[in-house]
Amino acid sequence: MKITQFDVTPIQRRGLILQIRTDEGLTGIGAPMNYEHGRTIERAIRDMSDYLIGKDPRQIEDHWQVLFRSSYSRQMPILLAALSGIDMACLDILGQSLGAPIWRLLGGSVRQKIRVYSSTGGPEPEKYAEGALRAVERGFTAVKMCPFPEPVRFIDTPAMVDKTIRRVAAVREAVGPQIDVALDFHRAVSPAMARMVLPELEPLKPMFVEEPTHPENVDALLEIAQSTSIPIATGERNTTRWGFREICEKRAAAVLQPDIRHCGGILEMRKIASLAEIHYLSIAPHSASDPLGVVASVHAMAGVPNFLIQEYGGGNGEELFHEPLTFQDGFVELPEGPGMGVTIDEQKLEALRITEWGQRSSRRHPEDDSVNDI
Repeated sequence: MKITQFDVTPIQRRGLILQIRTDEGLTGIGAPMNYEHGRTIERAIRDMSDYLIGKDPRQIEDHWQVLFRSSYSRQMPILLAALSGIDMACLDILGQSLGAPIWRLLGGSVRQKIRVYSSTGGPEPEKYAEGALRAVERGFTAVKMCPFPEPVRFIDTPAMVDKTIRRVAAVREAVGPQIDVALDFHRAVSPAMARMVLPELEPLKPMFVEEPTHPENVDALLEIAQSTSIPIATGERNTTRWGFREICEKRAAAVLQPDIRHCGGILEMRKIASLAEIHYLSIAPHSASDPLGVVASVHAMAGVPNFLIQEYGGGNGEELFHEPLTFQDGFVELPEGPGMGVTIDEQKLEALRITEWGQRSSRRHPEDDSVNDI
């Protein structure tokens, strides 16, 4: 079997769909990360296709090593996004050729279904609460919220802290103690501001606080983690097991959140999960946009003992797949079909295709128009 063609389709909600075609009629699908750089990632895929066309797609680890090790800067997220999509698509082809789902090829599962969480937004406390209740009514047993819908200064006012606590308290009161509430700080605050807010959130018992500051400075993250009893989560911007090494060794977080669309793919996410396991950390994969990233993460997490929960951004794929994931009571079932277990509906894919790339987004403080993190 040989690779013959690469097709990349940009879709709504900042997604990319990669299709790798073979001379035996099998087509594998993957979801490279987009997020502001879709055209650059597509170009990276084209560059990698020069090496891959004519080769056996089932030699996945060998192709990954060649493409990763031949890069001048191995940790470049653009290159890792391209490589992640290729990894998924080749594993999909392998599974189809053997008539088995990817999770079975990875050693089977340690669970029968994957717990997922939904999201809620504001900006007013009652809006957060209403969104959380809608998620619970749909069957979710966990929701995530960003309590900072507006820009935050490095050291902000007591009023800002109070508004933040009221938003989280409204959700906790609405859903009760049986529902998990995760918080995404979204890198919006400084370490000093995080240390101001976290103690007041502790009585509300969040499931975890995601990205309480930027992940580039692991010692700053460690300082925050040691200042609170709330589990700290991070990792959506990290790539490969090397990108998670220092976090694991210093235990600067309790929950790792690799995104399968740019951490290196399904096989690399399993290696990251193993690294986390020996440091007693759990895995809660990030997937905020397209449903194929959710599907790939489900395959990766089926056999991971330290899996915690999966982000459900993009949902079960009704708008893209012939056969979407099955969601019930806060869980999705493991796909039983060969490979990814889902196939692209070409008509639906065309309906989702975008012809113009979106504008770069930014967030500015209303008082002085200074740029804030998104």
